[in-house]
Amino acid sequence: MLKFTKMEGLGNDYIYVDVISQKINNVEKLAKKFSDRHFGIGSDGLILIDKSDKADFKMNIYNSDGSQAEMCGNGIRCVGKYVYDKRLTDKTVITIETLAGIKKLELFLDNDKVSLVKVDMGEPILKANNIPVINYSLNKSLDGTEFIKTNVNGYDLTLVSMGNPHALCFLETIDFDINEVGPIIENDKNFPNRINVEFIKIKNTKEIDMRVWERGAGETLACGTGACAALVASYLNGYTVRKVIVNLLGGKLEIDWDKDNHIYMTGPARKVFEGKIDLN
Repeated sequence: MLKFTKMEGLGNDYIYVDVISQKINNVEKLAKKFSDRHFGIGSDGLILIDKSDKADFKMNIYNSDGSQAEMCGNGIRCVGKYVYDKRLTDKTVITIETLAGIKKLELFLDNDKVSLVKVDMGEPILKANNIPVINYSLNKSLDGTEFIKTNVNGYDLTLVSMGNPHALCFLETIDFDINEVGPIIENDKNFPNRINVEFIKIKNTKEIDMRVWERGAGETLACGTGACAALVASYLNGYTVRKVIVNLLGGKLEIDWDKDNHIYMTGPARKVFEGKIDLN
């Protein structure tokens, strides 16, 4: 039997497993099995919490289709809550090793439990080879920052990586069938590693609405890295300032692109339930 905790950040829900005290094999297969909302626990994926020789902890993320992801903003906030609430650490500033690098978290407490987490998401990546994308055009923002765009199936896309790749699409309305458009962009041959897709409506210079098509998972209620990429794209295109509220289907995130070129994300993390599941 495997002990697990179901957690969510703005409805972006994952199954969290401590592999410091217990072991797990066939992770890709189990991620698909556990994530199934009819025959499994139900989630957007599986996150393993492990020891690290570079940081306080390490997280490994697997999407609901079994593929591995580099980073998850909502997921890493929940990791912060997990390790503090489970007394794996007594620190309120911790570091987490991810495939997208080491991230620094600041934990905010309510009755000695983590309620909010601020994450230093690092610097946005704007180089085509690091997205990666094959065909693109170079553009410059009003402050001279160079960034890239491409077009897929008539959709104008700004491309940003936050350790994982994002295609940001600005529309007059985001009330449409995302299940038709999302897979087309995600799997386009222009993106060798596939891509996450965010559809954005600008409300004003300090607030945007967004829907998420997550690579390997489909539409999700929120995406932390996507929200960060959305701010970057919104600013570079001249739509917003460098600090915005991002409204997602699951709730709000505060995103700040600071003068140090790092992006800071602040949002909630919540435990849903705990349990045990048979590995067979």
